[in-house]
Amino acid sequence: MKKISVLGSGSWGTALAVMLDKYGHDVTIWTRREEAAKAIINDGENKEYLPGVVINKSIKVLSSKEEAVKNADIIISAIPSRSVRSCLREFSPILNENQVIVNVAKGLEEGTLLRLSQVLKEEVPQCEICTMVGPSHAEEVARGIPTVCAVSCDNIETAKMIQDEFSNPNFRLYTNTDTIGMEMGAAIKNVIALAAGVSDGIGFGDNTKAALMTRGLAEITRLGIAMGGKLETFMGLSGIGDLIVTCTSMHSRNRRAGILLGQGKKLNEALEEVHMVVEGVNTAKAVYEFAKRYNVDMPIIEAVNKVLFEDKDVKEAVMELMMRETKPE
Repeated sequence: MKKISVLGSGSWGTALAVMLDKYGHDVTIWTRREEAAKAIINDGENKEYLPGVVINKSIKVLSSKEEAVKNADIIISAIPSRSVRSCLREFSPILNENQVIVNVAKGLEEGTLLRLSQVLKEEVPQCEICTMVGPSHAEEVARGIPTVCAVSCDNIETAKMIQDEFSNPNFRLYTNTDTIGMEMGAAIKNVIALAAGVSDGIGFGDNTKAALMTRGLAEITRLGIAMGGKLETFMGLSGIGDLIVTCTSMHSRNRRAGILLGQGKKLNEALEEVHMVVEGVNTAKAVYEFAKRYNVDMPIIEAVNKVLFEDKDVKEAVMELMMRETKPE
């Protein structure tokens, strides 16, 4: 069993820590705020982000960077996409070439338009970087509900090592060599999930959501392939699998934010009510810029950007999508 450090005490980082501890790993959670660490230790749970899930005393919760990653074999980066660069830049001087970083955040870096594995390679070049994504709500993983994800790395042997270490009766991992496809599928589906939530918030039905998911997958696939991803990846766990779970579950913060927008709330009101990072909002602009860069038609992504950042009326945005020029599927 490996010594594993989890950077980030949000719901996903906490869930992975609980799961890995259950199956015998030596697990540490790092959180930036000392008061947050003390609260988790004293309460025996993460009341802010994952209430009701017991955090065993065997899991160390620290705010010291040096202590958190000291002698760790595997470091899970569960940092929101917008903070990955700044956070790992702080950790880089104390990480070494024998440590493997597994990024589990889903998003793109706004401004640079880099995938998160690219950001990590820039900031922590001495470490091997893996990406783990798939249909995986933290609330379910923490409770031992069977979940399946995929892990990718430039070195397939490292991906297999993560697969062997993380897999257990409740969590199955597949390996995948298409990091581009995995990261793009996992990132863009959050934007489509916002649209699906808007549809639910307006009061539209299953027909509308099925159409959004299907045409959304077409947009994800078009851009992903243009960037070098593989078609089969978008038909897999990090593509259609992640899209399904994020567009249909109330565990999805992206869908919940979309529902609030569809009900007429402003973006800042929706984000405040969800009370967690809504990656689809951070990713929407970056995806739209990618679409223009690669000359890929992404009308749903464009409509979401107009609703989020141009105060476009949601019903008007839907009508414009429906009334686009007809064409073959």
